[in-house]
Amino acid sequence: MNKSDLIDAIAKHADISKAAAGRALDATVDAISVSLKKGKMVTLVGFGSFYVGRRNARAGRNPRTNEPIKIRAAKVPKFRAGKALKDALN
Repeated sequence: MNKSDLIDAIAKHADISKAAAGRALDATVDAISVSLKKGKMVTLVGFGSFYVGRRNARAGRNPRTNEPIKIRAAKVPKFRAGKALKDALN
């Protein structure tokens, strides 16, 4: 499912226009992004939680030249599925 398919599904399910569904989806994604940037966790009960994880600095290797490189530490977005979502899949 891509973004336009998701907008169609939201519009049909909520009985709103596709334009309104698109704005609602964009606002939701923006709100989650802003919260994660601030280091806050976003929890949707039953669906799951979005949070920021840390990846430590490490040594890597350039696959083309085979020479060692340093990979910097980074913050990465993560998602943990909730119980209701897990149960819906099984």
